[in-house]
Amino acid sequence: MTYVVVENCIKCKYMDCVEVCPVDCFYEGENMLVIHPDECIDCGVCEPECPAEAIKPDTEPGLEKWLKLNVEYAKTWPNITVKREAPADAKEWDGKPDKLATQFSPNPGEGD
Repeated sequence: MTYVVVENCIKCKYMDCVEVCPVDCFYEGENMLVIHPDECIDCGVCEPECPAEAIKPDTEPGLEKWLKLNVEYAKTWPNITVKREAPADAKEWDGKPDKLATQFSPNPGEGD
């Protein structure tokens, strides 16, 4: 089992999860984070820290495309271990539907 970042992180990109991760398995895109599944130790401390509830265990049904997306972008995006401020409009995007199709950016973020 591993944890995956799902759609609600897009444009919210809260980083509370980053500072509690004991193995630094988060990677930063321009407008979302992903978890490297081979680095995640399945401790689960990140899941309750996410204000957008955008981190799920991969055992939940229907998360296959999100696991694939996390795997793909964790290979190319920079590692992030330090919490920074969320985007100014994060609360406006929290809970909006269809963000993957309309808002997702494949571009890397800053990283550490």
